[in-house]
Amino acid sequence: MKRRMIEALIGGALLGIVCVVGAYARSGFSASPVFVFSLWYNRVIIGLAVGAPWAQTDRKNALVRGALLGLLVSFAFYCSTNFADPVSFVAGIVYGVILELWLSRTKK
Repeated sequence: MKRRMIEALIGGALLGIVCVVGAYARSGFSASPVFVFSLWYNRVIIGLAVGAPWAQTDRKNALVRGALLGLLVSFAFYCSTNFADPVSFVAGIVYGVILELWLSRTKK
């Protein structure tokens, strides 16, 4: 489980960088540093939630869990933007699924 948590946090941080670059570009390179950091930190928290020591399950259920956790964590950020950034909200759901895909891959 320790490895899962580390991989999920690193994955969340890396996906956060991708998300921040996209959000910064969408804002016309005028997003505030607080907004950018908050968005990145939200993605790290998604990694924390997805990487938690969940019970073993099949891949389909793991992907649904990733989507739900991404939705729940991203919704907090979405509310804080006064519901003005739906792209980041949806991206959080997708990132939850991506993290679960990565963590539930079959290991050789």
